[in-house]
Amino acid sequence: MASVTSLSDSVQQHLASALSATLPEAAGADPLLRRSDRADFQANGILALAKKAKANPRELATQVVSQVVTGDVIKDVEVSGPGFLNITIADRAITENLAARYADESGRLGVPQAARPGTTVIDYAQPNVAKEMHVGHLRSAVIGDAAVHLLEFTGENVIRRHHIGDWGTQFGMLIQYLDEHPHELDHKAAQVTGEEAMSNLDRLYKAARKLFDSDEEFKTRARRRVVDLQAGDPQTLATWQKFVDESKIYFFSVFEKLDMEIQDPDIVGESGYNDMLAETCRLLEESGVAVRSEGALCVFFEDIKGPDGNPVPLIVQKSDGGYGYAATDLSAIRDRVFNLKANTLLYVVDARQALHFRMVFETARRAGWLNEDVTAVQLAFGTVLGKDGKPFKTREGETVRLVDLLDEAIERASAVVREKAQDLSEQEISERGAQVGIGAVKYADLSTSANRDYKFDLDQMVSLNGDTSVYLQYAYARIRSILRKAGEVRPAARPELELAEAERALGLHVDAFAETVAEAASEYAPHKLAAYLYQLASLYTTFYDKCPVLKAETPEQVENRLFLCDVTARTLHQGMALLGIRTPEKL
Repeated sequence: MASVTSLSDSVQQHLASALSATLPEAAGADPLLRRSDRADFQANGILALAKKAKANPRELATQVVSQVVTGDVIKDVEVSGPGFLNITIADRAITENLAARYADESGRLGVPQAARPGTTVIDYAQPNVAKEMHVGHLRSAVIGDAAVHLLEFTGENVIRRHHIGDWGTQFGMLIQYLDEHPHELDHKAAQVTGEEAMSNLDRLYKAARKLFDSDEEFKTRARRRVVDLQAGDPQTLATWQKFVDESKIYFFSVFEKLDMEIQDPDIVGESGYNDMLAETCRLLEESGVAVRSEGALCVFFEDIKGPDGNPVPLIVQKSDGGYGYAATDLSAIRDRVFNLKANTLLYVVDARQALHFRMVFETARRAGWLNEDVTAVQLAFGTVLGKDGKPFKTREGETVRLVDLLDEAIERASAVVREKAQDLSEQEISERGAQVGIGAVKYADLSTSANRDYKFDLDQMVSLNGDTSVYLQYAYARIRSILRKAGEVRPAARPELELAEAERALGLHVDAFAETVAEAASEYAPHKLAAYLYQLASLYTTFYDKCPVLKAETPEQVENRLFLCDVTARTLHQGMALLGIRTPEKL
């Protein structure tokens, strides 16, 4: 089905025609339309146009109003204040527009897809091999997953990349220890749960570290093993692969709990770019982008300074010949631009790495790998804080394990569901508890602008009141309950009916779904969609309180209000899905 023109776009077109008819030189000017408390919409663009044309703004506004065609979309338009236009939409137009969205059999609610989509590589959810995922991994995973959903829904070709930490000096220690204690990971991977896999790795890491710190001969053997690993020794690589495979069992179990789909081909860790590192350095050095300084290959910047105010170089290759993160990240850019043919590289990475990525992107730009046609963006995110406003830690000062945090959220949510459940079985309570708990954690993150820190407060997250996913999920479940109670009576749009104020407000907001999705996708801003959905649920609550649905005055009004309920439910369901959150039919 073709996309549905939103009411704001229709009004925009009407105003643009009236403007150009009144002031030909204003053709193409933006009327600056926005939602308003004084009317359905307000247009503020005439003030700037009048100033430019040296005309009286109120008189110009009056002339524009005389050219506006009313009737089909615009019911009324009047001049306000110094030259604002207050616009009221016809009730029929609201209902007909929603009916067109409702009729979209694809389930997209008339949301358009990009005519010429590009290719975006999203780098997110980057855990480390042989290490537990902690609360710091939460935001990259949740924000990145929502960005993937939003971009794909708007038609973008999205390639996921999970740049896991699977290379480095600690692997020499681990590989050597496992080589000398071969039965530590001696099992069939398929029979092991994620928790068991992590427990095995954690135990092995601690044992290897203890031996490394206490036995100089083992330390020497471990360091030699790093050289073997980097040289591609087959036996060493085979042992390294065991660690990667064991870690993936654990990663997949955590992502499954987070209700996120992670595919094995999308996991391309640091090791995936090893074969490119030397060439990356050669290309940078030959082009003069990087120069040797005290034996190291560096890129210098006059305008990029560190926290101390002094210029900071990007070290691509160390003086001992080793490669750091910069070489890997620059090689990844080359791969994503030239092999994956990406137009946009999106990195969902902690804001504290902003300086590193600024230098990496600038280096890639100087090398010609990034340009006007290919851009790189860091979607930087803030820190998860405890209730005390400090970085989230356990009482013992340890980093909070992600699995523990998710399990507690599910436990709290299950208690809320059990308290409210009327006709749910224990299995259903368990399923809903997981959907509500994980949804609560995700929504708390996504309803905050990514670059801001936020407090992790489970009591608030699973509350039925306020800006929480539970509030949205209950709004959806309430609507589904009404639709079930309606029995044989089906939702049907009745454009001939006048709408109550609460119906109009709800209908106008539902119609704004498409432009909200477009804005959230283009700005990589899931919090804008979350804010829209919270307002949608709030407007539905007002509608529910003020407009009887099944006990409306006439059969036609019952059908129309059921229609408003259903189109709201579909919008909530689709919007929450784009945030990666489930909407249970019953709660």
